[in-house]
Amino acid sequence: MSDALAFRFMGVGNARATELGSASGTLEINGRPDLLIDCGPHTLDDFSGHYGGELPRAVFLTHLHFDHVGGIEQLFYRSYFTDHAPIKLIVPAPLVPALHEKLAGSPYILSEGGANFWDAFQLIPAGDYFWLGKRLFNVFPVRHSGYRGGYGIALKGAFFYSGDTRPIPELTAEFATGNALVFHDCAEFGSPAHTGLADFEREYSGDVRERAVLYHYESAAAALRIEATGLRVARQGQRFELPLP
Repeated sequence: MSDALAFRFMGVGNARATELGSASGTLEINGRPDLLIDCGPHTLDDFSGHYGGELPRAVFLTHLHFDHVGGIEQLFYRSYFTDHAPIKLIVPAPLVPALHEKLAGSPYILSEGGANFWDAFQLIPAGDYFWLGKRLFNVFPVRHSGYRGGYGIALKGAFFYSGDTRPIPELTAEFATGNALVFHDCAEFGSPAHTGLADFEREYSGDVRERAVLYHYESAAAALRIEATGLRVARQGQRFELPLP
């Protein structure tokens, strides 16, 4: 019998819409969390609330803006002081040096010393793909804050997660295969680093728009206005069943 796959949004807001939660989500397998994508300042509390106090066993980071990595230091403390098994921290390889400088560069992660940031983690630098258990995930650069500044992730045939990005129709064509759901950055109004509603409607085919679920928007009111165009919008805590890859 095949595993049941689902995706649950921990948060859906942009950096200023803190009331909507930091944009992040969890791949569930048979109802249990398997992979957390991004970990903003409040993501761990949301994750713990959904999964009975658990910590994630694996985390993938799309980019290094604080609203997407602000909970990683908290994850270190929660893991280190509970003797939790090292958490797989899967990071696009070009981002590893900057992540180390941002979070791990101090010899006093603990004020008394004696601990390295990486003691709590198993770092997995990712190129174009990585394995988690028996599943092969694709990783690809997106259009956000400079060359190779942000990345998306896909499990072909199941889901495509854009991370923060401008429109990337060439990548949905490559990685959002079959009936995969397309989780995509989309606010009511676009910017040089993010997709807006007009951008999304202009750049994507009808097939992608039908499979799309939009997140990283400005406000609850903006979500209603996006929905009024016929597009689907994710809400914090919402769960989507996925097709099998």
